[in-house]
Amino acid sequence: MTALQTNFEQIPLREYAERAYLDYSMYVVLDRALPFIGDGLKPVQRRIVYAMSELGLAATAKPKKSARTVGDVIGKFHPHGDSSVYEAMVLMAQPFSYRYPLIDGQGNFGSSDDPKSFAAMRYTESRLTPIAELLLGELGMGTVDWAPNFDGTLKEPSWLPARMPHVLLNGSTGIAVGMATDIPPHNLREVASACIHLLDEPSASVADLCEHIKGPDFPTAAEIITPRSELAALYATGNGSVRCRAVYVEERGNIVLTALPHQVSPAKVIEQIATQMRAKKLPMLEDLRDESDHENPVRLVLIPRSNRVDTGAMMQHLFATTDLEKSFRVNLNMIGLDGRPQVKTLKQILEEWLRFRADTVTRRLQHRLEKVERRLHLLEGLRIAFLNLDEVIRIVRHEDEPKPALINRFKLSEEQADYILETKLRQLARLEEMKLNAERDALEEERAKIEVTLGSKARLKTLIKQELKADAEKYGDARRSPLVERSAAQALDESELVVSEPVTVVLSEKGWARAAKGHEVAAAELAYREGDQYLASVRGKSSQQAVFIDSSGRSYSTPAHTLPSARGNGEPLTGRFTPPAGARFDAVAIGDNATKLVLASDAGYGFLTRFEGLLANKKAGKQVINIDDGTRVLAPAYVNDPSRDRIVAVTTEGHLLMFSVADLPELDRGRGNKLIEIPKAKLQSGEERVAGVAVVAEGSGEVTLYAGQRKLILKWADLVEYGGSRAQRGGLLPRGLRKVDRIETSG
Repeated sequence: MTALQTNFEQIPLREYAERAYLDYSMYVVLDRALPFIGDGLKPVQRRIVYAMSELGLAATAKPKKSARTVGDVIGKFHPHGDSSVYEAMVLMAQPFSYRYPLIDGQGNFGSSDDPKSFAAMRYTESRLTPIAELLLGELGMGTVDWAPNFDGTLKEPSWLPARMPHVLLNGSTGIAVGMATDIPPHNLREVASACIHLLDEPSASVADLCEHIKGPDFPTAAEIITPRSELAALYATGNGSVRCRAVYVEERGNIVLTALPHQVSPAKVIEQIATQMRAKKLPMLEDLRDESDHENPVRLVLIPRSNRVDTGAMMQHLFATTDLEKSFRVNLNMIGLDGRPQVKTLKQILEEWLRFRADTVTRRLQHRLEKVERRLHLLEGLRIAFLNLDEVIRIVRHEDEPKPALINRFKLSEEQADYILETKLRQLARLEEMKLNAERDALEEERAKIEVTLGSKARLKTLIKQELKADAEKYGDARRSPLVERSAAQALDESELVVSEPVTVVLSEKGWARAAKGHEVAAAELAYREGDQYLASVRGKSSQQAVFIDSSGRSYSTPAHTLPSARGNGEPLTGRFTPPAGARFDAVAIGDNATKLVLASDAGYGFLTRFEGLLANKKAGKQVINIDDGTRVLAPAYVNDPSRDRIVAVTTEGHLLMFSVADLPELDRGRGNKLIEIPKAKLQSGEERVAGVAVVAEGSGEVTLYAGQRKLILKWADLVEYGGSRAQRGGLLPRGLRKVDRIETSG
């Protein structure tokens, strides 16, 4: 084998795949998805901010095309796609995404309606914001480690010397391999106050720190309604959630939404509410308008249907069913100073960042001390030259090698000798000597202060506190997200959301159902499908449940407002329910839960029941009345006063009986008791059946009997003649009305 052929390693595929995946995983975790606790930035964000500072795009500079910045970032530090870099850059410029934006964008950088609607980078310009100085101000002061860029031609900072815990100020979100981070933004002044308190009281608990950091502070003014105890638990564990709720005010009877939860699009909220309105699930709301403009970024106007609408209950329902109330997951996962990812508590974050800050300030002071000492060293050489000016001039003029001669004559260092030789003649004037002496005195005083600070932990701590206070005063602002403890919103029951208006539910012989608005509906005269015709109808309200009973005695229920309009032919009930094979729908009823009615079959048996006993929340329905084969369920008769109402039963052979409702037992299900006597032979042969039952009020009721083309109205005085006890044969109707088809209550 040649040397080239032996230059390889043989390992099992499983081991290779495992190693490659772990390497990739660690890259994603450390170099892409999670922020570093020191400066709170991910690598792409850090490189964008650093590249902009290198381009001179400070807050006071003229902005440059965003494409220029993106080009520098991907060409020098971040060899990835330009779109990903630009999106990260846009995010840092959006005031509705970042609590403290790091980039000042000019042009279309998206909107809260659609954060990704930003213009292409060739159209926008950008520069850093003033608060970016908190990340960059100490960069050139020996405070960070520098690493080669991806091709080794340049150096880039491994982190930025943040003067504030930026990881809490703007937060971060990211998904790595096997882990994620969701850090909410916080208020700068509160974070600075907590840091100062921890410096003063190193043993402070998370609860003590929560007296300063009361909770997240999002870019919007939406309320944080999470209880304080849950927020404290969140900061004590590093995991939890924060619930935010929109803010609204009432103006001239209308409801005006003025603030939405973080990252909630006004357009999406409008669509969610409009969807409910189209589905007739918001009967109390008449209209919705978006009046947002430049002065009012969020102004959504809800117009109630009337001033009797309970706006509080309506808003609770909207909070529960739309993004007007939203929960945000919190996972304080970040890269620590040890280079490892970890979910940290609030105290761990602040303690670790304060160690980072102390190290940064120490490195800054040491770097400054080195500069001061070098300058003093040079000034000392220059002072020697002033004191021996004639001799220095002579050496320079006459010596072939003046540098070694100066070093030997005045015991100078090479650096001092070079500095003297590079000094211009005009700097040797008397006035310049006085300036140098003043500079030396100032530098010696500064050196003394730095050495004292570096030699005392207490002084170093005091310096950090002073700088935190100064930065909080300069860059801090008031809290935007108010903390208001409220319970989570609950949606209204569906029955409360339906407009209660009169409807007539119509059932056809083929089992098609529909609901017509109003009670003045001639149901029998509606248009029906070919081969189909009217069977039954009931009057009720759209907010009630409609019940259908099939020929097997099973009942099925559905909200009346969900039935199709009577403009069409309706819809087959077999599409909503699954009755037994061969069963047909015989009857329909509608009412409230407490409504009582008489349920009977044409075999002459029935019972009193409550309407809620007919309700069935499953497609297969439930058995309510036991009937024999060939027996038909009659239209239910409604009871108003069980102690005084009367039941009127009539057979197809013209026998009519009226008896008290109190004689009939109240059951949930069953066959019931005999209502009217029919000879067994006639019943079995089908020669005589019960045509129908009706319920009339004592002293005032009346019924209408139908026999082919003829009808007879029986008033109370007439009905009294047919009075008797339950299960009797009853009286015989006049000869021309002995072939009764049906009976209806008409009074």
